[in-house]
Amino acid sequence: KSLPLLKSLKKHLFATWYDSLITIIFLYAIISLIPPAINWLLISADFFPKSREACVAGGACWGVITARFDQYIYGFYPDHLYYRPNLAFFLFIIALVPVLFSAIPFRKYLLYFSAIYPVVAFWLLLGGFGLESVETSKLGGLLLTILMGVMGIALSLPIGIVLALARRSDMPIVKMGSVLFIEFIRGVPMITLLFMATVLLPLFLPPETTIDQLIRIIFIIVIFASAYIAEVIRGGLQAIPKGQYEAAVSLNLNYVQTMRLIVLPQALKISIPGIVNTFIGLFKDTTLVVIIGMFDLLGIGHSALNDKVWMGLANEVYFFIAVTFFICCFSMARY
Repeated sequence: KSLPLLKSLKKHLFATWYDSLITIIFLYAIISLIPPAINWLLISADFFPKSREACVAGGACWGVITARFDQYIYGFYPDHLYYRPNLAFFLFIIALVPVLFSAIPFRKYLLYFSAIYPVVAFWLLLGGFGLESVETSKLGGLLLTILMGVMGIALSLPIGIVLALARRSDMPIVKMGSVLFIEFIRGVPMITLLFMATVLLPLFLPPETTIDQLIRIIFIIVIFASAYIAEVIRGGLQAIPKGQYEAAVSLNLNYVQTMRLIVLPQALKISIPGIVNTFIGLFKDTTLVVIIGMFDLLGIGHSALNDKVWMGLANEVYFFIAVTFFICCFSMARY
């Protein structure tokens, strides 16, 4: 029974002398790093201390996370209303299932719910129409990060598809407008656009006109991601053989039917790796809002480090944030 295992190890790890050398170096590095890491993370760690001074075990001081765990998840959302973001997240899972998996019962009807979910989520989180209103400034932590990420992903994909089709259009005005928009957005750093939305935009609005800061930020995230999605999908469209278009003409299909039934399904399938890569980058870029004073997951971590009770525990804070983002991004990549 062990013979196939030994052959596999020899083939993949010890096939040549330099393969063996690299394998030994990596094994030594793993043996040297993993035990101290486990000791710091778990064995010698303090999980529920009330201050940094109370951490005496010598390992990680996880009190900077556990003492503020609600803030890391909900930000400054009223604690007596936690059931609303919890319900919004549960409904998000229901809305996501028919989008990700095709072989489920009643998928057609669940997709209708997926389409209206953003409206339902905003109603649950911000209130109104019978629910207690909550200011957008109360949103923070992982709740705000997921909200910005989901809204950016859900809205940037259809806009990106339209921009990609417009860029390949035979109508000069439509094509030029799409090219100018895409190249301008791709040529400007996202943080510059965020500052424009928060600082410059109010200067051009009438004094009595106000647009909520969160809406402005989500708008910038959407248009920024849509420009990159447009280029990814344009690459997929260019990969479709000319014969596919000729086959559509032979079937007497119009432009909309050709794109909906023949071209776009193939182009989107080709573009999936690039689209997911853009979505992962978009989700991570939501941390830029900390620069303009919004308390997303990273912002809550910064505020914890500024608390004199927990100052100096940057390793624990950034490790927790890194693991959280890794779980979210790796899940998208694996799907």
